[in-house]
Order: sequence, then structure tokens, then C-alpha cells
Amino acid sequence: MRVPVNGIELHVDVQGPADAPAIYAHHGAPGLGTHATPKRAFAPMADAFRVVTWDARGSGASDPVPPYTHAQWVADWDALRAHLGDERIVVEGGSYGGYVALEYTLAHPDRVRALVLRDTSASRRFEAMAKANALARAAEFPDITPELLDMVFDGRVPDDATMRSAYATVAPLYDAKTDPAKAAERVAAAVVRADTHNQAFAGNLPNYDLTDRLHEIQVPVLITVGRFDWITPVAASEEIAAGIPHAELVVFEHSGHSPQIEENAKWVATVRGFLERHGVVGAP
Repeated sequence: MRVPVNGIELHVDVQGPADAPAIYAHHGAPGLGTHATPKRAFAPMADAFRVVTWDARGSGASDPVPPYTHAQWVADWDALRAHLGDERIVVEGGSYGGYVALEYTLAHPDRVRALVLRDTSASRRFEAMAKANALARAAEFPDITPELLDMVFDGRVPDDATMRSAYATVAPLYDAKTDPAKAAERVAAAVVRADTHNQAFAGNLPNYDLTDRLHEIQVPVLITVGRFDWITPVAASEEIAAGIPHAELVVFEHSGHSPQIEENAKWVATVRGFLERHGVVGAP
């Protein structure tokens, strides 16, 4: 469906019973990711939960109207929540979507029942580690160079074609078990918007550091991460867990950046069990 929020329209998908507890899941990779990945990941939970996924402003099929800032994405998220009539929601975000999920939770703590994070970070302190992880595989993927990584991480991608090419170069790194054919499928299906990516990485991330505010988060928190995640390594999740003493951290030993896909059954069971332990019980 198309939902009007803050002067634009978002492309939104809703799965599950209308009266079930609501999970709002934010995709990663602004200008590259879409709602399709969290929709697929949470599909098994739509038996008992209402799962809301959407393409963020500037991504996928949603309107490409700036600004592409954390504050705007949080405002769009809350406007979507209000439009759909949910008072309190389970907040989920993966990768860059985890940045927005953290920002949403800090901005609207009264709207959040629980927070689920996946392969994300509360700061940029692990960027050098991510680049080193990528370059360690340059013998296998010789097109991975320091220049390419700097262009992407600095938000200096000149156009959509270059963005797609850069993604194709690093796409095989995301899975614990490299599957070039699967990676190529992801690249071919991607809706690429370099402008959104550049604003995210050059405009938002230089000042992104929430570590000093993590202690403010009082809702139940589950942090999940793949053991072989190259871009948001386990250490980044450990930093979040250290900042939120009551948080639960689960490492998926057979996953890269996407345990919600690579180990879907275990990941869904982990999320479902976490929510049930904290009183967020799905519809019968």
C-alpha cells in the first residue's frame, strides 16, 4: 500500500492479524535496501504478530524526496505508526536500519514495547575493522580496493551505475558461505539510489555516536549478530550490549551479515522467545 507521511508517500507492507502486537522492521542500506528483506525474515512470525515493513524515504518504491536524515526517517516512522493506529510497537532494525531503530527508541521511548537489533552499531568505531575485513579477502575478490571502500564509506559515489557496480564487488562478503550466484541475484534486484546513500554516509554518519545515550534505553533489548559479519562485526554488537546492561546478545555462529536470512528458523525462534519472555505475546 501507499501511505502518505510528512509530504511524501511510503511503500508499505503489512502481514499478519489486524489485532496482533505490531512489529515495525526497518531495512538497512539506505538507497539500496528495501522492505523486502525484513518482510521475508519476519514472514514466519506473521502467524501471531502484525509485521509492518516499508521502504524508507529515498529507498525502494518510496518517494525519493530529501532530506535523508536520521531525524527525518524517525519522523516518517512515527507518522507511519500513527497512521496505522498503533500506540506501542516492537521496534526492529538491521544494519543501517539499526541506527534508525536506536534513534527512534531514544526519541520515542513511550512508543516502544521492545527493541530488536540485528547486525548494527551505535557508533562508527568499527569502520576501520570492516574495511580490514574486506581487504583481507582481496586475493579472492581483487576488485575490492581501499579506494572503492573509501568511496562507499565516505559517501562519494558519483552515480547509480557506480553504486550498483560497487555493491556487486562487495556483495559476496555478506554471507558466511559465499554464493556468487545468490549475491548476483541480490545485486540485480536492488533499487539503487546513490544520492540517498551519499546523504546517509557523508551527511549523517560523521556525527553518529549513540554510545553515551545507550543507558537511557529502558525497554527490553535483543541484539543479534552473525559471527562472520564483515561490515558490522560482533564487536559492534558487544559495544551496544555493554552500553545497555539489561540487553540480551545472541551471536549466530553460521551467519554473516544476515542471520535473519541465513539462519532464519533459529533467528525467528530467538526473537519470538525474547518477545514472549517480556510479555509481548502474539495473537493465538
